[in-house]
Amino acid sequence: MSTTAYNNITENVNGGRVLLLFLLFALAIYQFITVGFSAFAIVCSLPILVILVILTFRYRLFIFWALMGINYFIQWKSFPISGIPTSVPNEILELLLLALAIIDVKELKSERTINPMLGALLVWGAFCTLEVLNETSGLGIQIAAWYAGARMMAYQLVYAFLVYTLYITNPKILIRYLFVWALLSIFAAFWVWKQQHIGLTQMENAFLQGRGRTTHVINGGATIRLFSIFSDAANFGVNMAATAVAFLIFGITSKIKKHKYFFLLTGLICAWAMFPSGTRTSTFCLGVGIFTYVFLSKSFKIAIPVSIIGILAYFILAFTTIGDGNASIRRMRSGFNRNDASANQRTINQAVMKKYLAEAPWGLGIGMGYENVPANNKYRKLATIPPDSEYVFIWIHTGIIGITIFLITTAIMFFGACWIILFRIRSDSLRGIAAGFCCAFASIQLGGYANQVLMQFPNCLLFYGGLSLVYALPFFEKEWIQYEKEQLSIQAEKKRLKLEKKRAKRV
Repeated sequence: MSTTAYNNITENVNGGRVLLLFLLFALAIYQFITVGFSAFAIVCSLPILVILVILTFRYRLFIFWALMGINYFIQWKSFPISGIPTSVPNEILELLLLALAIIDVKELKSERTINPMLGALLVWGAFCTLEVLNETSGLGIQIAAWYAGARMMAYQLVYAFLVYTLYITNPKILIRYLFVWALLSIFAAFWVWKQQHIGLTQMENAFLQGRGRTTHVINGGATIRLFSIFSDAANFGVNMAATAVAFLIFGITSKIKKHKYFFLLTGLICAWAMFPSGTRTSTFCLGVGIFTYVFLSKSFKIAIPVSIIGILAYFILAFTTIGDGNASIRRMRSGFNRNDASANQRTINQAVMKKYLAEAPWGLGIGMGYENVPANNKYRKLATIPPDSEYVFIWIHTGIIGITIFLITTAIMFFGACWIILFRIRSDSLRGIAAGFCCAFASIQLGGYANQVLMQFPNCLLFYGGLSLVYALPFFEKEWIQYEKEQLSIQAEKKRLKLEKKRAKRV
């Protein structure tokens, strides 16, 4: 056999092996997505695990960006991952990032992490830890149920704070983060447009025909509340409103034109995207976020026009019928109706809850719900009433004591961030970024008051993590000023070259 023929056979064999390995890997990924973990999926996925480990130690921020993506897409119904709890991928990546920071002690940055926000989160976390001893329901200590609830209600807040504080440490990473967040939000807006004009996927339609039918198909089927890649329409609408607030403020205050235009465009896209969700609360979230900025801006030039626009928008929605031809606008307008049946039902439900919780100052217990409170239990009714609000959910499970602690710690975090914006950050553009995070946090808190969205994906990481950055920004303000000067000089040079070309063409 000739050397050429032998080489051809060898290349074909090696090519066949590569193709076979690729097909096996693709099959493993498909099986992981559809049926969860299996021996076959785990074995065939080992090569990508090795690659991920190498990337982890060579480029640590790779895990952070992976966390951002997974956090945003984890509840996309078109790509369900069964067999593991939704929060597990997030927690694994967060704990891995924290472990790597601990291994490299110099990365801990204690001067950035020890602040009022961390203190408030630790107080809330300590209270939720003590809740493991809560036996109000008379069912004994339920450690598994308690931990499942506590990690979502408290521990993920601490993880978000530490991860953002430890890994977003300079202007370049900060801007990169804002662009990644913007692109993810634009994709979510695109997907809701796709649902609206092209149609739903099979899994999305199954959700609407199943457990989402009573809340998402309304007015006898004339209106469908869309949810994009999120868990539900309320979660999507409130997230888009808070994100719109953040990026509109980033855009207004940025001095770098390419950033300004991109952020403003993102804000406008997100503001549009909240309407197909039919989430009435999102309108108020947008308004609250913008009016919070009026206070933080310390500028009459901003306060006066924003106030006029806000009052005009409120008047149009509350006292006119402008835009009633659009189902989404009609839905938003119903939020101003005091006789709305949905709002009245919530009031009735909360009156019932109040009677039960009068005898349960520590609440029903974290993790205690309809699935583990038996039918003959005194608190079965309390466990089955839909909370319809994150604040009400916390009130049910931790009582008047728990909701009081949560409100106090939240106020400490929020007003501490406001103080930093007003008195510690000198750069106008950096103050604008801090204000965007702070106002978005105010928006999502209002969303949590009206809907159970505060601890949902991707909100917790985005908005609690964002607030933690407000506390970290003063530590790299000098770097920011230098970075901004460099970008502005590049911008000025491009403008100068452009003018020279125009002049040359005239000649």
